[in-house]
Amino acid sequence: MTIILMRHGKPDHQAAGRQSVQALADWCEAYDQSGVSDGPPPRSIEIAHEATIIVCSPLPRAQSSLNQLGLQPHEIDALYSEVAVPLLRTGAFQLPTLCWLALLRLLWFCGYAGEAESLQHARSRASAAAEKLIGHSQDGTVLLLGHGIMNKMIARELRKRGWQAEKHASSRHWSSAIYHRPFI
Repeated sequence: MTIILMRHGKPDHQAAGRQSVQALADWCEAYDQSGVSDGPPPRSIEIAHEATIIVCSPLPRAQSSLNQLGLQPHEIDALYSEVAVPLLRTGAFQLPTLCWLALLRLLWFCGYAGEAESLQHARSRASAAAEKLIGHSQDGTVLLLGHGIMNKMIARELRKRGWQAEKHASSRHWSSAIYHRPFI
């Protein structure tokens, strides 16, 4: 039983310069609607084509990545979607996009969610996603084409259930983590 967690390719959406939180909200919305701008490296193609069951997030960057791999999903489910960054209610205060994203994600890990999904809810969703992937793995090797943070949260849930990593996840685009269920 094998589960492959692969991150999508590089989004076709550039980080803007300095911007307000409201502008960042618009930027995040456009980011969520973007496809990918690069093709997969040969190793990612090789890993992906080992799967017999393919699932992905409904976000365009995940589905576009599957297209780049020449694969069609058996299942598209929001359960695998990335966790949105929470936004603050600030005036015209501006920071570079990447600074905003790092700051807001740090605040999220510290418990601030604003109107976004909470860390606790995301962990619960990752647990449900892990269970669903484990169920799929009974029918063959599973590929999840997903997102950085959610994939890492799912990986943590798999390890809690005794799955062992052959290859750990990284935060690079097209990176993959491969988990096996040890024989009992």
